[in-house]
Amino acid sequence: MPDEAPASPLPDGRFDGRDAFDAILRNAFAAAAREGWKEVVFCDRDFADWPLGERATIEALQAWAASGRRLMLLAQRYDGLERGHARFVAWRRMWDHIIECRAAGKATGTDVPSAIWTPSWFMHRIDPERSRGVSGADTRARSELRGLVEECWRNGRPAFPASTLGL
Repeated sequence: MPDEAPASPLPDGRFDGRDAFDAILRNAFAAAAREGWKEVVFCDRDFADWPLGERATIEALQAWAASGRRLMLLAQRYDGLERGHARFVAWRRMWDHIIECRAAGKATGTDVPSAIWTPSWFMHRIDPERSRGVSGADTRARSELRGLVEECWRNGRPAFPASTLGL
């Protein structure tokens, strides 16, 4: 039986740059599957620069998805996700029953944060242009991020349907 690489711990602290941001996202997707997170929230302006279309991401999300799980997606708009992440769009169709999506347009007065939130860990990309931010398990920071996400969620509207019904 081959030795498996030890699971990478979730990062705690500041990160800076696109490579660090991508590594944190990939690590978080793997941790969600490994640790069986019940609830996960992904937020971003449009998810265009998230590695959601990668095969490894979809494999991790597939391993995570199960009954009793919930994924919430919150964005200003979903066109970048739909155009740039075909694998994720197909996966989203298959798991529609555990995924809820909302769009928080500019009318909400609050920009959607670029973040992942879970009950035990978070990642918040405070400067999306330079991919700088912070991640960790700090209760206060996680709670503040959750409040910001909930405000955007309440003011948003359903979006990014799994399928489009037509006549």
